[in-house]
Amino acid sequence: LSLRFPEKLWKMLESGKFQSIWWSESGKCVAINKDLFEVEVLGREGQQIFHTQKIKSFTRQLNAHGFTKMQRDFQRSASLPEFLAEEAAASAHSQILCYYNPGFNRAHPWLLETCKRR
Repeated sequence: LSLRFPEKLWKMLESGKFQSIWWSESGKCVAINKDLFEVEVLGREGQQIFHTQKIKSFTRQLNAHGFTKMQRDFQRSASLPEFLAEEAAASAHSQILCYYNPGFNRAHPWLLETCKRR
């Protein structure tokens, strides 16, 4: 049985088997650790899930199915030490990609049907 891209993504998120991809706290966005995802998911030998080994192709699939990249908002502190600490945290999170699709919501699995390829 061949699953569509959104269904594969959903099963992957729900399996809990991968450390490189997870639901956001709200369950409305998909968070991806880019570097780890490339190794853990796209670099799998013989057991490819998404038929690609490139993150660019994977993100193209996300976009083709109506996902949009979300920007991470960081409020900046006025004090220099706090600002530098926040900068360090932001750079650590720079490899985290967040994608949103109104039809891809953990609390509403029945909306998955609305995630069609454009």
